[in-house]
Amino acid sequence: MSESQYKFAEFQLDCANFELRRQTRAQKSERISLERIPMELLILLLERQGSVVTRQEIVDRLWGKDVFVDTEHGINTAIRKVRQALKDDPDNPRFVRTVSGKGYRFVTEKNGPPPHATAVPPEAPQPMWGQSPRLPGGAALSRGSPDARDVATVEITPSPTKRAIAAVALCLITAAGLIFILRGRIFRTNQAAQIHSIAVIPLANLSGDPAQEYFADGMTDELITALAKNRSLRIVSRTSAMRYKGVSRPVRDIARELGVDGILEGSIARSTNRVHMTVQLIYAPTDSHVWAESYERDLNQAYSLPEELSQTVAKEVKVATSPAPTQRYINPEAHDAYLRGRYIWSGQNDQDSLSYFEKAIALQPDYALAWSGLGDAYGIRAIDGFAPAKEVMAQNEAAARKAVQLDDSLPAAHVSLAAWYFFYGWDLRHALAEADRAVTLDPNYADGHVIREHVLTVMNQADESIREQKKYMELEPFVRPWALGYAYFHLRQFDNAIAELRMRAQARPTDVFTRFLLSNCYWLKGMWKESEQELEQGLKLSGSPEKAAAVHRAFELDGEEGAERWGVDDIQARARKGYVSPFDIASAYAFLGDKEQTLKFLEDAYREHSPDLIFLQNEPNFDDLHSDPRYQALVKKIGLPLVP
Repeated sequence: MSESQYKFAEFQLDCANFELRRQTRAQKSERISLERIPMELLILLLERQGSVVTRQEIVDRLWGKDVFVDTEHGINTAIRKVRQALKDDPDNPRFVRTVSGKGYRFVTEKNGPPPHATAVPPEAPQPMWGQSPRLPGGAALSRGSPDARDVATVEITPSPTKRAIAAVALCLITAAGLIFILRGRIFRTNQAAQIHSIAVIPLANLSGDPAQEYFADGMTDELITALAKNRSLRIVSRTSAMRYKGVSRPVRDIARELGVDGILEGSIARSTNRVHMTVQLIYAPTDSHVWAESYERDLNQAYSLPEELSQTVAKEVKVATSPAPTQRYINPEAHDAYLRGRYIWSGQNDQDSLSYFEKAIALQPDYALAWSGLGDAYGIRAIDGFAPAKEVMAQNEAAARKAVQLDDSLPAAHVSLAAWYFFYGWDLRHALAEADRAVTLDPNYADGHVIREHVLTVMNQADESIREQKKYMELEPFVRPWALGYAYFHLRQFDNAIAELRMRAQARPTDVFTRFLLSNCYWLKGMWKESEQELEQGLKLSGSPEKAAAVHRAFELDGEEGAERWGVDDIQARARKGYVSPFDIASAYAFLGDKEQTLKFLEDAYREHSPDLIFLQNEPNFDDLHSDPRYQALVKKIGLPLVP
């Protein structure tokens, strides 16, 4: 066989043609689909003939030293795809073995076995293609061969000595079996007791209807919320866990990335009047099943499943269970409408989610979660710059207050009201009280910590605000990778902000806002070229390559002033086409150094009651205005504390 071809077990790899084939039991050769990167990784492993290939060597071979990508994720993905193609179990590998702390190596022999092989290599427990399984003593056993029949005859009529040996062996096997059973029970208990943190992998939708995805995701969300009420467990947030929806990854890898020791996974199927849910709890370090259960409920009882399941899981992992809250009856149709609304909301479509929250409330007027969702859907529109604040703030307040009135024990309701007090009421004292209430009710509720961090930042309590943001990042590491950098930015700790954002950009190179914020930090440090490059990259990632080219030309022609002027021209062009917050326009003029226009649009933002004004004193872009009496008067009208 040529050097460009490798044969191992039932597989054959043709490197020249980039083709992997597998010999089936029917002696047919089938082609195995494998993408370029995983294929090159497999070739590299085979070339090294069983030697360890380090992760750095993989990076150099597959991507090169100077290419900027998320290599950690890339290597893990490539290894996973190689194992999937070879049907290789990472816990009992036939082919690709992980060498902890170093890399990987290929553990079976290439190009078939040696001519006189007498035993299966210890690191390849299953027989390779072209070899026969072996019995003790070295005799080969091939199905249907004369030698196989001879060996079988000898074993059926053993000598007295062999019978004695067999009897002893049988006793040992029986004893080992009993030990294994007892050991399994002991270790099952021990492993369950070692679970202190859990990630809920999104429930698979087995209804056969893709339109039911909202129901599977919604029940996942409610299960996470119910589990998080137990303060003895750390529960990964929904949005972080949702990254693994439909992803085929080893449990250990997912657990390591999320920093947990337990994984809860399962499926859900919904018919006209019934819901069937199957879940299992896995101890991730050993990939051991701790507990599994199936639930069958009428549709009008489905809303109670997450709470029931959370109580069971707490008992299984031997942590104190919180008293089960009184289950409020939820109309099944209202529950369904709410789940649809949250599903659409999670897809960043607050406008379309409104109608579903309103439908849920019409069906059940005392449904607190639906009122909270309605308040959030109204409030976020002005915060995200899609509508003037005066169009939404009254509806936001009414819905948030109604949610708290209906269920004072609901953390989401208190976060909704805290957000209204902060962004629209400009009432820091009440905003902090509501955020504190949410965090007290559920210390694992990530949104409670982020709104609390906002309030503490504006109140100039820097150390405590950073602690809150770090807690948020611990609970929600993937949703806002820029969040801690943004907190440093607001506190004018630009070096810390740049270090944090650069680290996040390296891990998540496609996150747009991280790039924009990093550009802002560089600009305020006077690092014009670096700032322009990050802005350019952010514009490309956001789908605006023409804008990236335009700002590049402006910078090349006129330096930082050219880029600043481009920013003003761009935002004015957007304002001619649709609504743009006057606060954003003021920020563009602040970069240009035009104080008069900056103050003009800040006054417009005040008249419009722009929610962004709550951060006015924390925006370094406006620092040059602090001595201006007009700016000081504006700060006083908003009721903001002075920056020390």
